Amino acid sequence: MKILYIHQYFHTPSEPAGTRSYWISQELIKNGHEVTMLSASSKIDQKIKKVNIDGIDVIYLKVPYSQYMSIFKRLSSFINFMIRSTRMALKEKDVDLVIATSTPLTIGFPALVVKKFKKTPFLFEVRDLWPEVPIQMGGLNNKLAIKLALWFEKTIYKNAIHVVALSPGMEEGVIKRDISSEKVSMIPNMSKIDIFWSRDKDLTLLQKLGLKQNSFKVVYFGAMGLANGMDYIIDGIKHLNNNADIEFVFMGGGATEPVLKEKCKNHNIENVHFLGGFGLVELSEIVNLCDVSLITFADLPILATNSPNKLFDSLSAGKPIIVNSPGWTKDLVEQYECGLYVDPKNPQDLSSKVLFLKENPESCEKMGQNARRLAENKYDKSILCSEFADVVNSIEQKISTNS
Repeated sequence: MKILYIHQYFHTPSEPAGTRSYWISQELIKNGHEVTMLSASSKIDQKIKKVNIDGIDVIYLKVPYSQYMSIFKRLSSFINFMIRSTRMALKEKDVDLVIATSTPLTIGFPALVVKKFKKTPFLFEVRDLWPEVPIQMGGLNNKLAIKLALWFEKTIYKNAIHVVALSPGMEEGVIKRDISSEKVSMIPNMSKIDIFWSRDKDLTLLQKLGLKQNSFKVVYFGAMGLANGMDYIIDGIKHLNNNADIEFVFMGGGATEPVLKEKCKNHNIENVHFLGGFGLVELSEIVNLCDVSLITFADLPILATNSPNKLFDSLSAGKPIIVNSPGWTKDLVEQYECGLYVDPKNPQDLSSKVLFLKENPESCEKMGQNARRLAENKYDKSILCSEFADVVNSIEQKISTNS
């Protein structure tokens, strides 16, 4: 089949961001499909740029976007891409299937339009339960806008030939919109066991980054937005009283990063390092230097459904994981004994658990081993990309039967 894959934030392994769509595309190509990726970029110097990346035909539309943008500017970016990607999608010839992956929810619009005018079926992938996330976070509070957004969400699900959800909570959220469970598959984010793994530490890199050789290192990597609740981490660090034997390593970026830096400065916190963003290879090397990985979110029910990339990369790296969401990630770390849950309302619980892992290296090592085993046997991209390709292949059979 010729597949048009619409993802506003498509990234390759050389870029500091999620690469799920890249790996899925590679698997689809291995299964004999042709993949055209329709995405956005702030970096291109023309309105449209077409390139081939590792067998994927990528169409970039020049649409500015940044995690540091205001809510209004982000919304403007979403609408801009929605309109332009719809026009481009309608121009693509001989497309057999559209895959549209959120967020934002507006990514479903071009898929709906192509279905209506060209009768092309689409698979919709739910990476976050929009509009429920912005509703609970207070970013969407107009009653009419909420009503329209909920109607739009349900319309997308009903018109999709299939829906892929990235967590059990997201799957449940889709089904609650009166969608048959047979129409929904749960395929979470993926571990990359060939990119993140435990090995000897690069002491030269350690020195270059200004980190201590013998300290206990706690890493957070990924987005630093309001949803990530990183204030909780800083509040937890305060309870450690600048323990010189513990260092916190933050990688990534987002709207709250300047606020977090200022908070550290105001509270004279000296054991935190903000390193910025890195591609997967460098990121893997730095994560390998650390002892524990943090996965935090703001204390909102909807955020407990998240399926964060850093969780699965941390599993691959063989790191014990500390989570503060009372959802499926809590169940995961407790069931497989690969980490600890901390109370999102009690930052001191975070500091206590960090100290526990530091003072109990055998427990820390055992959790790390369990994490790696889970990545290898359940969540590796080779396993989950194959599951996704199976869904697409079953859709191909359904299309062939109905034609």
